[in-house]
Amino acid sequence: MDFIKFRDALAVHVGRMVAGADYLFVVDVGDKSLMWGRYLASFPAGTNGLFRERTSHDCSACRSFVKQFGNVVSIADGNLTTIWDFDAGEYQPIADAMSDYVKSFPVGNVLVTGQLVYGVDSNVETLEDKSTLRWHHFHVVLPAKFSAGGRRETFGTLQSQYMATAQVLQRSLLEITEDAVLTVLELIASNSLYKGEEWKAVLERFLALHRAYPRSNAQASLWVWEQSVKVGPVIGRIKNHSIGVLLQDISGGMELDKAVSRYEAIVAPQNYKRPKAIFTKRMVEDAKAAITEMGLADSLARRYANIDDITVNNILFANRDAVQRMATPGDAFDRLSATLPTNPKAFAKLDEVPLATFLKDVLPTARNVELLLEGEHIRKMVSLVAPVVADSRPLFKWGNNFAWAYTGNMTDSVLKHAVKSAGGAVDGALRFSLMWNEGPEWDKNDLDAHCHTPGGEHIYFSRKHDYGSGGVLDVDIIDPSQGKPAVENITWPTLASMPHGIYKFKVHCYSNRGGRCGFKAEVEFNGQIHEFAYDKGMRQGEFVDVAEVRLSKGGFEIVKSLDSKVSSREAWGLKTQQFHPVQVIMHSPNHWDGQGAGNKHLFFMLKGCVNPEQPNGFFNEYLHSDLMAHKRVFEALGSQMRVAPSGDQLSGVGFSLTQRGAVTVKVEGAVSRLLKVVF
Repeated sequence: MDFIKFRDALAVHVGRMVAGADYLFVVDVGDKSLMWGRYLASFPAGTNGLFRERTSHDCSACRSFVKQFGNVVSIADGNLTTIWDFDAGEYQPIADAMSDYVKSFPVGNVLVTGQLVYGVDSNVETLEDKSTLRWHHFHVVLPAKFSAGGRRETFGTLQSQYMATAQVLQRSLLEITEDAVLTVLELIASNSLYKGEEWKAVLERFLALHRAYPRSNAQASLWVWEQSVKVGPVIGRIKNHSIGVLLQDISGGMELDKAVSRYEAIVAPQNYKRPKAIFTKRMVEDAKAAITEMGLADSLARRYANIDDITVNNILFANRDAVQRMATPGDAFDRLSATLPTNPKAFAKLDEVPLATFLKDVLPTARNVELLLEGEHIRKMVSLVAPVVADSRPLFKWGNNFAWAYTGNMTDSVLKHAVKSAGGAVDGALRFSLMWNEGPEWDKNDLDAHCHTPGGEHIYFSRKHDYGSGGVLDVDIIDPSQGKPAVENITWPTLASMPHGIYKFKVHCYSNRGGRCGFKAEVEFNGQIHEFAYDKGMRQGEFVDVAEVRLSKGGFEIVKSLDSKVSSREAWGLKTQQFHPVQVIMHSPNHWDGQGAGNKHLFFMLKGCVNPEQPNGFFNEYLHSDLMAHKRVFEALGSQMRVAPSGDQLSGVGFSLTQRGAVTVKVEGAVSRLLKVVF
């Protein structure tokens, strides 16, 4: 066998590899001695005989070459080529074996070296009889462009930088959506993003990479390595820049206004004011076209609903005054009959009844209902919202054009909404959320959420991740801002790794700065939210036990918890800790007429209850799926088309039936009763 032809062919092949490449890469083969062992073992039987004490191809010069350069590869168009991929003639079995071996390992990094010459061309050995013997070895000379220069200790730093760029680029391509990039580019085009023009070229290049990324291709990792050295660290590590925060927030579904505000908080001066709303002309035109095509133009204007808008078919109870105004099917005699009580069923003396019993057996006999408005109900105040044009087509996922808005312009829990706004996760198997500084008094205290897990771990600000159970503290507020609720949040995304046992939730006053308002907390599991309130100021260093939750095969259950205490207040013209007449009891519009689109809510609409706020006309959560392609515009449109003030409205207290709750009512029928309805 002619080794010289083999080594020359390898050198020519490497020359072709480097001719069209600016970078070479190294495969992470681990122990390079094993690679040399594979080289020797690949020679067919009888082709690598003994010479003196070793086989003829086992020389120190070739061993050094294989260990130093045998794992070098090039990447072009996502395809990997090793230094062994060439026509090796009689040595083809060796070249193929080495190629297969190198390709069985992942690319580990870019080749960073100050060495341009690998191996030696030949050397001469002088024998005992003074004659000489020339030995030939693997020998490759790289072009000067592959020399990193500098001191050897800088090579590791450079390799770390290359690796970081490749890793971050791959995560960016997976975690940032094309829609997010297009949205930001549109904001830049409309001059709606502070210093956005500086990122335009970077985003356009990243968008091209995003569209070309072979997600389903087994060679995706090679493609990323190849592109990472071409685009460099600015584009390659886009996820780590300020613009990357914006892209990730949009990709994660954060409302566009909040996402841009977070970006501006990073890059803009404190006195910066956004020159334009955060949607583009194209986005508005597309949304308008969709609305027109669906015949929904008349459906956008919204107002408070009143008694005249609803029918008996969609209510569970109405008092006498409400019945006279409602659009009740049938003639006047039918409407009159609707006001008469039926024969009540016999009841034992019950202080507490489940909701199903209340709806089935109590309400049908009731002439009047009064609700005890408690302090904890203030966060559950709700209004029914109707279209200005009565016969307009429904905007929503359900078959009518009615919607609702809770206090604070939200669709559900105040605390849960605050956690989402702060970037916390509110979905998952188990959630513990803490909120304080929500009132007019500035509570500067630094409160901390704590959890002791069944596995003996302690999740809090100094140990935010429990990798054993999957629990994480993802929101940690240290300095509450005036006028803005402060929150902390611990959540477990899945049951998969959670150990059974007791999870103990506590609140700690890390720093008392004069706050006296206490806190509110929520524990959520199995689709139910359990609410707690502590209305006393906390001392420096004080711990308050909020709840203990047991996880077992049957699921979660609260085994011990803090008693709720709420002081008397006034809301929407009604005083708490007093009974107020109920005009109408109804389910939320998404469950009218036998529908079941999403979570069911139960509304107690109260006489004299007037919402002083101007809630959004609609929310993205409600919209028909065909409109969600334009959700950025509808976020702005819903807040722009706010409900006008009105004294004639259906407002009161609402309860999501996915959450545990209770309400105290006076019911007058054949007899008068004081009941606590639980659900």
